[in-house]
Amino acid sequence: MAGDALLLQACARRPLPRPPVWLMRQAGRVLPEYRDIRTRHTLLEICAHAELAAEVTLQPVRRLGVDAAILFADILLPLIPLGFSVRFVAGEGPVIDNRIEGPADIAKLRDGAIEDALAPTFEAIRIVRGALPPGVALIGFAGAPFTLASYLIEGEPSRSFIRTKRFMYSEPAAFGRLLAVLAQRTAEYLRAQAAAGAQALQLFDSWVGALAPEDYRVHVQPHTAAVFEGLAGAAVPTLHFGTATGGLLEAMRDAGGDVIGVDWRIPLDEAWRRIGSDRGIQGNLDPGVLLAPVAEIERQVDRVLAEAGGRPGHIFNLGHGLLPETPVDAVRVLVERVHAHGG
Repeated sequence: MAGDALLLQACARRPLPRPPVWLMRQAGRVLPEYRDIRTRHTLLEICAHAELAAEVTLQPVRRLGVDAAILFADILLPLIPLGFSVRFVAGEGPVIDNRIEGPADIAKLRDGAIEDALAPTFEAIRIVRGALPPGVALIGFAGAPFTLASYLIEGEPSRSFIRTKRFMYSEPAAFGRLLAVLAQRTAEYLRAQAAAGAQALQLFDSWVGALAPEDYRVHVQPHTAAVFEGLAGAAVPTLHFGTATGGLLEAMRDAGGDVIGVDWRIPLDEAWRRIGSDRGIQGNLDPGVLLAPVAEIERQVDRVLAEAGGRPGHIFNLGHGLLPETPVDAVRVLVERVHAHGG
């Protein structure tokens, strides 16, 4: 197992003295060195320059001492070779100007080569792998078909996903065709990341918690499962994460993933009982806890560790990404508390 990285051992559910810890959105947001780079470059410019993307990926490893790096990229990057215009608006997030408005738009999807269009992403992976210290794993990632489809149909972030649900219910066959294309391209993208050197792959279904369990099983689960089936030959562990998914845990487990990520809305031990002992689990501290005093951060970290009960397969993480307001010192408190566990 490469470098005996704790994260890879946890994915294989091997007994460990402590769980590995990494944090979603650790690459960026809270680090002043990242903010300095952002004064000179947009997010898409960073993604388009391998050296910059690699530097941002490595920053939290140096500053925070986390046990894994996650590639600095954006889940919408694979949509660009499909012919979509992706831009980021300050204070609003990503915007897709040529969003999908009806079934006819699906036929317009391009078949651009991902490896050519996103070559800087794969080069960044190679650079990071050459620079990571022993024992620190590199995680690649992609957005899941439903989450990507939601961005394509909404054209921007949404709370209600009205356009997406209307499309799903009124045009189920077309919705299925869209998710099938996205599943195929996502698997292709992730396989290329593994080939470039990513040692684990996380599938982010950030918005799937907006769905009822029946709708997930009927409209989404087959396509998410197709992504994981497409990664069977990649020979790297897979992680499957969504937010507000307490009602979908069994269905997400059935869709695939060696490790299932859970957010803070469900106790970790309860989630693990529902997911089953044959899977690892990742989570699940509320990111808002990192705005609390040190004693409360430590108490909450200890609580999550107690819920995990020392079972093999736990990866300590937040239940979603770091908040921009999070103090760097608070993140260090979290990492050091996990590192001290079992020591």
